[in-house]
Amino acid sequence: MPPTQAESVIKNIIREIGQECAANGEIVSETLVAFMVKAVVLDPSNGFNMDRTLIKSDVQKLVKLCVARLLDSKNPSLDTIKMQVYFDMNYTSREEFLQEHHRVLESRLGPISREITDNRSCAREELESLYRKIVSYVLLRSGLGSPTDIKIVREATAALQSVFPQAELGTFLSLSKKDKERQLKEFTMIVTGIRLFNRDCGKGGEGIDDLPAILHEAIPATTQHIDNQLQTAQDQAYRYTAILEKVTQNPLMSQELQPYMLKEALFNMRQYEIFLHIILSDIITCAQEVEMMIKQLAAQLEQLKMTVKSKIAVPTSQVFPIFIALSNLWTGFQDETVLLSVLSNLITHLEPFLGAHELLFPEKVIQELLDGVTVKTDVCRIKEHMEDRVYLTDFRKLEWLFPETTANFDKLIIQYRGFCGYTFATADGLLLPGNPAIGILKYKEKYYTFNTRDAAYSFSENPEKYIDLIREQAKKNAELIQLLELHEQFETLIPYSQMRDVDKHYIKPITKCESSTQTDTHILPPTIVRSYEWNEWELRRRAIQLANLRQKITHSVQTDLSHMRRDNFSQAYPSKDASTQSMRESSTRVPKPQIYIAGLRGGHTKTTHGVKVNLTRAVDET
Repeated sequence: MPPTQAESVIKNIIREIGQECAANGEIVSETLVAFMVKAVVLDPSNGFNMDRTLIKSDVQKLVKLCVARLLDSKNPSLDTIKMQVYFDMNYTSREEFLQEHHRVLESRLGPISREITDNRSCAREELESLYRKIVSYVLLRSGLGSPTDIKIVREATAALQSVFPQAELGTFLSLSKKDKERQLKEFTMIVTGIRLFNRDCGKGGEGIDDLPAILHEAIPATTQHIDNQLQTAQDQAYRYTAILEKVTQNPLMSQELQPYMLKEALFNMRQYEIFLHIILSDIITCAQEVEMMIKQLAAQLEQLKMTVKSKIAVPTSQVFPIFIALSNLWTGFQDETVLLSVLSNLITHLEPFLGAHELLFPEKVIQELLDGVTVKTDVCRIKEHMEDRVYLTDFRKLEWLFPETTANFDKLIIQYRGFCGYTFATADGLLLPGNPAIGILKYKEKYYTFNTRDAAYSFSENPEKYIDLIREQAKKNAELIQLLELHEQFETLIPYSQMRDVDKHYIKPITKCESSTQTDTHILPPTIVRSYEWNEWELRRRAIQLANLRQKITHSVQTDLSHMRRDNFSQAYPSKDASTQSMRESSTRVPKPQIYIAGLRGGHTKTTHGVKVNLTRAVDET
């Protein structure tokens, strides 16, 4: 099926499911329906083949299953999915939120900004109207009071006239549009700084809320509320965990508790706990920023007081930068106030997704199930096995990381959000916190923790087996994909908030090892000056030589050493294959010299007479 046609079919399915739910009194978002469609298709018990095109009966079955799951009001699994979808659609990082907030403010100021920058007034009444618009723009942009309050308008007008008198409107109108916008922003910051300084001195500040004091009270109150919610959620999760541990040891209880969906309730609580931790981290960042800005605000105000103290006139180059700094700090306080409000609102809207617990698990039922069971906290479980560490000698091919031998140990991204993968795979979805002190297993550039040493040894024998078991469990409970961060294995279900982080570079560990180094004998560069000369007579000789050179005429010549420096080219002929005939070795036979001397032995006479006879044959005879 072509992609466009497939998208059209999916949109029709989502629309039909939404209409069915609406007919039954349940309004659901398209995002939730799309997630539920994926969850139903992934679940192997529903019998959908991912590689086969859906026929009409498959579509009807899919719609029926999705509607049934979306209308199930007593299902913790559905509540968890709704919670994840809501959080994903409404939560964004601090930086992205502030960027979006500023973009929205700019868009709201667009109409009045265009009225000012596009104005071509010349008459006196029109110029006065334009000046009033500039005052309104300054008040709207700064957010310090309503532009309809006459006291606030008068104060802002007085501050603006000290910086930008109405007589200079002609110069302002002659500027380009970009320069006008830049000037308006600068006027806003300077007027804001003046009004904040006047408020601190007790001479103005009408309509300006004490944001530092408000934040100083609101942040601890919000943090306390989240801590209370966290404590309640964790206590509930600890009790569910203790009951599920008891169930894994007694298979008969598993059948009895199956209708209660205790495991799904644990997933719901753990997901709520994770979201609270994320929001709490952002609020702690807010608190740190506010504390730093309060100190900076006090320092800037003190510096401004020292600058203008007992002076009739102060150069603008000295005070304007401080006014702008005050304005930027106050904008920071406004950002933190809006961010804190959004986070508090997000917490409030997450609480309804915990409604099924009171219906499914009344306190009486929980107390009966907890009979004879010890409820342990995550911290208690970790402390129990702090000394049970894996032995490196038992592993030749696998790498284990420990706190004392690994830098960035606390910052590693642990798989399954730090839960023990072995226990989850073998105990039918039981979530127990992993203990990094036992050792972190590094397998295929991913890091795994375990709650006991035995679990670590069992998992390391065949990691792929347990990874596959966890993946199959996630297909049955789609909420686990986000809860355990299994998005790499289910790329089509990556939430929008994490879409940009798919290819992020995780923090890598820096392992320590014993090593030795050798220090160089000469670690500093040599300081010998080769041109130094101690002999003054040698210096005198060089001076005379240089003086003589001044009287000489310089000639340029080409030598054997310098002739290669000029640009030159030559034509080369390739060697050709050729052969030559060489002389062959031969020999000739010449006559052998034969010379005979007769009479050497003597004879009858006393005197010996020798006669030389040449018996060598002639050359032509041979």
